[in-house]
Amino acid sequence: MNQNVDDLLKIIANQFKPTKAGLDSNTEHFNEFFLSFSSHGPLKITSEPDAPVPSYWMVTPHSSSRKVILFLHGGVLNRGSTRGHQDLCQRISKHTGFSIFSVDYRLPPDHPFPAAVKDSVESYLWLRDEGFKARELVIAGISTGGTLTLSTLLALKEMGEELPLGGVCMSPVVDFKFPVVYSHLKDVKDWINYSALEDMRDMYLQGQSTSHGLVSPIYGDLEGLPPLLIPAGSRELLLCDINRFREVAVKKEVKVDLEVWQGMFHTWQLFYSHLRESEGSLRSVGEFIKGLTK
Repeated sequence: MNQNVDDLLKIIANQFKPTKAGLDSNTEHFNEFFLSFSSHGPLKITSEPDAPVPSYWMVTPHSSSRKVILFLHGGVLNRGSTRGHQDLCQRISKHTGFSIFSVDYRLPPDHPFPAAVKDSVESYLWLRDEGFKARELVIAGISTGGTLTLSTLLALKEMGEELPLGGVCMSPVVDFKFPVVYSHLKDVKDWINYSALEDMRDMYLQGQSTSHGLVSPIYGDLEGLPPLLIPAGSRELLLCDINRFREVAVKKEVKVDLEVWQGMFHTWQLFYSHLRESEGSLRSVGEFIKGLTK
């Protein structure tokens, strides 16, 4: 398995080599690459014309129409969309029995922080206005979508809104100061690197503070958040910061299930066709979410 992972990491890294201009913002290239690892499972996708943000409903044959996951895609905050994550959403729906409502939030550099957070919050509130109860909703995301999951929960809490059942944050960025990442580099083999993280931070914040709780959730007021599941890989560049977040959250009496998957790397769940082990993580997501409804 290790050789398979190493080979896959080379393929991914080759696709996302940094350029002199910084981060590649070609969303279509990003989407096509991730779709090339698809499981080709059954999925029905329809756009939602009445939502405040471009959004899509995704359902599988056994999806409940009354239980919904608000899904926030990844993409280093300057690219990515629902389309590139549709297979991941299909598999999450399969394992949870929830329908997926995926949001194409606004992206920097044209729309820096807090645009993506505002779009995510408005999408949750729209679902509530459509009649979904908080206990019928979960927020989930991957990579920077995992970050937005936490930021959305914190923003909703600040607003006094009723919070959803829980949150699933796959490989989230929790601290945009990256205090541990650089010293951790020598011990990690991941496909993201410190330079890319810095470029992403500069593009997203454009001079705004990294200490803002809705930017870096580790500095937010975590008390009172719903249960969280955080899957991360043992080869994850962000793992030390994720561990720090868990420690802070637990001290605030937040229930956090941190799952560290041996030999895995940033967002490994996306690479089904080359890495069938990714399905184990999504089965665990299903167990976690089903457990919230009991």
